[in-house]
Amino acid sequence: MFLRFKKLDLVTEAQAIPGRSVSMPVADRHTVLGTSLTGPWPDGAEVAVFGMGCFWGAERIFWRLPGVISTSAGYAGGFTENPTYEEVCSGQTGHTEVVQVVYDPAKIAFETILKAFWENHDPTQGMRQGNDVGTQYRSAIYTTTDAQRATAEASREAFAPVVSQAGLGTITTEIGPLKHYYFAEDYHQQYLSDAKNPNGYCNHGPNGLSCPIGIGNMPAQTSIEAPGTR
Repeated sequence: MFLRFKKLDLVTEAQAIPGRSVSMPVADRHTVLGTSLTGPWPDGAEVAVFGMGCFWGAERIFWRLPGVISTSAGYAGGFTENPTYEEVCSGQTGHTEVVQVVYDPAKIAFETILKAFWENHDPTQGMRQGNDVGTQYRSAIYTTTDAQRATAEASREAFAPVVSQAGLGTITTEIGPLKHYYFAEDYHQQYLSDAKNPNGYCNHGPNGLSCPIGIGNMPAQTSIEAPGTR
């Protein structure tokens, strides 16, 4: 089931496999939140996409944040249209595993979401996250507004000295505008929910560092239990 190819070089668009025009079928509703999984979203809602290694544990971090409307597991940052999990794991799509986060900016600041992102993975590892190695596990933030992108870049600059002082090196997180988001297979959606696999594999948890952005606005739910093993 777990195809763990260790390709460390991103493919070019010309090298990427073609994919397909049919989108991945997923459930209508979010298993945990009960909201729509695919939209349309409420007026005023905003969307951002985060890659921080395996999307199972990452999605659970975000659905626990008050003010988040919906989350889903998917693929972004590459070239292949509507890829499968196996194709993404092959390293031939250019995509990384990501979580789409839909949120109400009147209830949760984007800085709060970014703080959860930075503090629950190691953003210095390049094409890997812990034991998960490959281009599909790279750290990334894909934004949908200019304001989001500016805030994300500012948060990276604010966190960089903290990371450096901890001896972790340079942040490798990719930040850029979202081009395409593709849903992952339905069995990946809310994978670690109580209704599916509450004790399933998760390599996410507090990294012991504090990102100095949005201090004082961070809900307690942003940290999850220590990473497990397969």
